Amino acid sequence: MNLEQRSAKRPRLDLRQLDAFVAVAEELHFGRAAARIHIAQSPLSRIIQKLEVEFDTPLFVRNNRNVRLTPAGDALLEGARELLELADLVAARVASI
Repeated sequence: MNLEQRSAKRPRLDLRQLDAFVAVAEELHFGRAAARIHIAQSPLSRIIQKLEVEFDTPLFVRNNRNVRLTPAGDALLEGARELLELADLVAARVASI
């Protein structure tokens, strides 16, 4: 499989999306997660919906009172934390030059 084929199959993610996802996953509440990352709840919901479209699977089970991770959300959480940690490390390295 060449680079173009791999890129076509890979979800389009950015660090802002991953940061938003981790906030919701850790808070298990959209309002608290939105406050934590300093955005309104409506844009946060759109970010999560876009991630779910990118992965073509629900990441959270939502109802009026609860938010919980799906198995796909659990899998993404571990990787998202690792990617955000790596991004912080890279930024620190560049800043130290």
